[in-house]
Amino acid sequence: MRRNSAQCQQHQLLTARARAMRGAPTSSEEALWRALRAQQLGVRFRRQVPLGRYIADFVAPSARLVVEVDGGCHSDRAQLDARRDRALARLGYRVLRLPAELVLRSPAVALSLVREALGA
Repeated sequence: MRRNSAQCQQHQLLTARARAMRGAPTSSEEALWRALRAQQLGVRFRRQVPLGRYIADFVAPSARLVVEVDGGCHSDRAQLDARRDRALARLGYRVLRLPAELVLRSPAVALSLVREALGA
């Protein structure tokens, strides 16, 4: 797929923003990243990955799975998150949303949900 100059510029901006986000993760993103890296889930995860017009928190490219860690600000963003999920689905990805509080309080449960989504 060839990109026009506006698409190239947008991709460069997303890539730079993703790089910055990798350097300053939230506590819940950092906790899940440590768990994903340590667990043997059979797939490789990448973090803060540009996909289309969005930056996904975690992606398992081989499984076409996106894992999003939703903090408190997502409670009033349901419509925007649904639009984002549909856009990612059009790119061939399934989306698993995990509440940040769950990741921090029950990392084993969060990993179990990721494992379950990988098996689907």
